[in-house]
Amino acid sequence: MVTDVDELGLAGLDPKATVVVATGNAHKLDEIRAILAPIMGGMHFVALSELGDFPDPVEDGQTFLENALIKARAALDETGLAMAVADDSGLCVDALGGAPGVHSARWAGRHGDDDANNDKLLAELASVPEGRRTAHFHSTVVLVLRDEKGERVLSGEGDCAGSIGRVRRGTGGFGYDPLFALDEVTGRTMAELTPAEKNSVSHRHHALVDLASKL
Repeated sequence: MVTDVDELGLAGLDPKATVVVATGNAHKLDEIRAILAPIMGGMHFVALSELGDFPDPVEDGQTFLENALIKARAALDETGLAMAVADDSGLCVDALGGAPGVHSARWAGRHGDDDANNDKLLAELASVPEGRRTAHFHSTVVLVLRDEKGERVLSGEGDCAGSIGRVRRGTGGFGYDPLFALDEVTGRTMAELTPAEKNSVSHRHHALVDLASKL
């Protein structure tokens, strides 16, 4: 664990104006920064992966909130910074009893293998008719702040309703986006939206707006 920010070569960053985002996913960083930065004026958002090669924490929580807190606290422990944002998101499919849920990123066995995860989803739903392929994305975003008085946690929750298609469509986004057809945007999958369109309707957007309302 690193407790001296200077050891990471971050002497030029102001700890009071720096938020470490607990992710190595450039897409997720862009989404969080685009939505949260205008609300948290003057804050510099930097991905944990930009600050060093840190081991991934064990995400053994049973809920999205527990896993988001694990990631945020680990980022603060490793960097010595005072503010961290982390989110835990997942796809919840009604016909699968809410699966993959908190296991979404590693559902097929290897963390972040989008192709394998989507292949498994298509296989699991192969015999499920159109009317029963409903699903929603869920996101829990946390902001953890530390100072001499201790730790403060703020969190936001968001959902995005839709259904699972039978073929991948679109080249944008990541994860299950090519298979997730939004109720709010008729006829297009999440992967067929522009970044700006996605940011305006996504589960993470709703969670960040919820979080921002508590700042």
